[in-house]
Amino acid sequence: MSETPVKPVLQKPPGYKDPNVPAGPRGLRPPPRKPILPPSFHPKKRKTNYGRACCCCFCIFFLIFLLLIIISAAAFYLWFDPKLPRFHVQSFRISRFNVNRRPDGTNLDAKTTTRLEVKNPNGKMTYYYGNTEVDVTVGEGVSETDLGTTSVPEFTMRKKSTRSLRVETKVSNKLVVDEVGNKLKARYRSKSLLVNVEARTKVGVSVAGLKIGMVGVTVKCDGMSKKQLDGGDMPKCVINMLKWLNIH
Repeated sequence: MSETPVKPVLQKPPGYKDPNVPAGPRGLRPPPRKPILPPSFHPKKRKTNYGRACCCCFCIFFLIFLLLIIISAAAFYLWFDPKLPRFHVQSFRISRFNVNRRPDGTNLDAKTTTRLEVKNPNGKMTYYYGNTEVDVTVGEGVSETDLGTTSVPEFTMRKKSTRSLRVETKVSNKLVVDEVGNKLKARYRSKSLLVNVEARTKVGVSVAGLKIGMVGVTVKCDGMSKKQLDGGDMPKCVINMLKWLNIH
């Protein structure tokens, strides 16, 4: 009989450990390493956006506050029905108007008396005024000439009341251009002279005993002819408030 060929014994690689052999104290396996992932695979931590939450709260609070202001203003308007004061030129008189041509130039002497009527049409509000500066001029454009300025002391307008302010102005030996002096003299004689009255003051409001701050006001009564005023007309004046609001 032929002999069975002997299989060659395979050499075990260095460091090979038989899994069937129980591991001793020295044969502990190291823990498996976690796979290293790229940064894009790392889970992101959620951050609480406190800034956005504060912004939303502020917007909500501002809208509520604005709504309350609108509601309060509407209730105030409906209850008090506020109306602005009214100004009229009640009368205007020129007691002296002399244009004298002299060697040193043309001089003007003039004296005027204006009655300015002020009305408070409100039944639940009181107006109070500061010192009022009143300017009187005649003519228009380049020929407009100042006839003086005077001051009216502060006063108060009660509910549904009317007040007449007497304003007197004068100029003496006022130097004017010869051409302007001749034009003013001719228009004064023909009663076509244009008169302009401007009052600058501050107005405050008192509601239920509570005073509200004063606001600068300019009242303009422009382009009134002497004939119109002598006929008894009472032209309305324009109220300029805060330099942007024009009210007739």
